[in-house]
Amino acid sequence: MSSDDESARSRAETYAEFAALVGALAHEIRNPLSTIRLNMELLAEDFENTDPESPTKQRDRRAKAKIELVRHECDRLQKLLGDFLDFARQEKLALEPGSLNAEIEQLLDFFAPQARDAGVEIIRYLDPELPNVRLDRETLRSAVLNLLINAVQAMEGGGQLVVRTRSKGLGVALELIDTGPGMDEETLAKVFRAFYTTKQGGSGLGLPTARKIVEAHGGTIDVESAPGRGTKVTIWLPAPPRLPTVRPAPR
Repeated sequence: MSSDDESARSRAETYAEFAALVGALAHEIRNPLSTIRLNMELLAEDFENTDPESPTKQRDRRAKAKIELVRHECDRLQKLLGDFLDFARQEKLALEPGSLNAEIEQLLDFFAPQARDAGVEIIRYLDPELPNVRLDRETLRSAVLNLLINAVQAMEGGGQLVVRTRSKGLGVALELIDTGPGMDEETLAKVFRAFYTTKQGGSGLGLPTARKIVEAHGGTIDVESAPGRGTKVTIWLPAPPRLPTVRPAPR
């Protein structure tokens, strides 16, 4: 075994140990968080049953508001733990030949009601001649769904989201183009930085996790944006030659 192979193996083992440690730590944190939240719910029920004519009703109302704040923070920390685990976990992808168009079609059908409720029109341009790629369906769908949610949340007053697939070089490209407010250069330079977010309550791990998933597929992800001109996210995936054709199941 060459020194490079030994070094790569050592890094993989170290990363696996780190991922296991992170998982154990998150589990230890989640348990008391769940207990705290459950007790907050029980306390809230006690205050809901308080006699409205009680002379302590003002104090009880303030106490209930504080309980709701603690419950909200517990929920936020639990979500943050989940996002961190997704980011830190070592993904073992099961890459299989598949149709990117079929995966995107199913994902957009699932996501359509949420986009419609937000006043966002989704426009699809999916290349029917798109070659097949090797993909892990679950993790790739998770990455793209996160990007769709980001795009819709950016368009607070509604707008359009163009979803396009096309051949590009020795692979395929998936482009998500929104009509949101866009980002300045400083924000754009930080979008893949872990824990960086401009969203209230966001974890800042969505885009870094999406990049890890795309890179695990052997691909790349790029973001282009400018204030007042929206944002374009491009995922590129390699399309190895001679992949068997996979026809989407009839719907």
